[in-house]
Amino acid sequence: MIGLCMGLAGAVWAQLPLPAFTLAWTHTIEKIRWEEDYRVTPSGLLLGEARIKGTGAGMEVPDGAVLRDGSWHYQNQVPPLQPLRVGRTPEAGDYQLCYDQRCHALSEWLGPPKASQPALELWSCSVSADGLAGHTVNGYPAYAGTAR
Repeated sequence: MIGLCMGLAGAVWAQLPLPAFTLAWTHTIEKIRWEEDYRVTPSGLLLGEARIKGTGAGMEVPDGAVLRDGSWHYQNQVPPLQPLRVGRTPEAGDYQLCYDQRCHALSEWLGPPKASQPALELWSCSVSADGLAGHTVNGYPAYAGTAR
């Protein structure tokens, strides 16, 4: 089964049996929510639609974006990301991983962001259906191991 793996510095911290997810965060200066939808594929994480709730410094709306339900919706054509690197800092707040109609702060799996922390990596991976040694986070398999 294909799923999402998360890790830091080459160690797997969680494996989630997800076909898709949304990565969300709040812009550090403008305090505006940003969301990106990803599909988990064997070749990597495929970016679909993205949304911004407003504009401001470093948040220009791309050409072709459509204002709908209070957010600018758009799509970027990029190859699958394998891995997707996410920088987490105490000043910026935390990212949210949204799936099954709920959002979860990445700190639920990794603890709060730290200034000296390496970038978090997200990638598509094979997820074992046997429970991965019985460790779970939010009901999903989680363990420390070797990345990719």
